[in-house]
Amino acid sequence: MADLLETAAQVGSFTTLLQVIETAELTDVLKSPGPFTILAPSDQAFQKLSPETLESLQQDLSKLKQILSYHVLFGDVRSDDLAEIHEAPTLEGSVVIVEQNGRITVNDITVSQMDILADNGVIHTIDTVLMPTILSPE
Repeated sequence: MADLLETAAQVGSFTTLLQVIETAELTDVLKSPGPFTILAPSDQAFQKLSPETLESLQQDLSKLKQILSYHVLFGDVRSDDLAEIHEAPTLEGSVVIVEQNGRITVNDITVSQMDILADNGVIHTIDTVLMPTILSPE
């Protein structure tokens, strides 16, 4: 198996995510032994942001790193774990709210694909970019 970033690259729907992870200098963290769980916005999720917002984030590395760190959970949190918990701490320092109503959501965002396994954790695909509550969406 490959690490989280290599696995995300193999999936093929995380091009923008991989680019901004590199820009934010989070590559080393996500290649480390972990384990980590990435709530990974797909390329389509990033397309929901305006080009200006994405460009602005890429110019503000501190804010970009904070937003991306909010998508990373500590540990190997698989779908059966998500079905049992109500919140999870993030690498960014705050928590995400997990709900189960026939489907699993994180902060009211649907987890569309679960349990993409990697050597150092797991990836779950989400259809919208998460924003920490201390940052207002632009």
